[in-house]
Amino acid sequence: MNTITAIFEPAADGTLHLPVPEAWRKLSIRVTAELEPVEKTEMVPSLKGFGCLQGKISMAQDFDEPLEDFKEYT
Repeated sequence: MNTITAIFEPAADGTLHLPVPEAWRKLSIRVTAELEPVEKTEMVPSLKGFGCLQGKISMAQDFDEPLEDFKEYT
């Protein structure tokens, strides 16, 4: 079992949308929720603006190398 702790802001229709990992998207998932209001000061600031992820994203050194899976096609 994995535990996810997240703070969501309800959508305009009052629903909360929970993102799940790609590997779980075709599985049945049990969700147990404890709803608790939080102060705005507890929320993580949203990332907005040009350059907000500078230094957070990197590319593998072998990014441009041919993939073994496609060797027979090249």
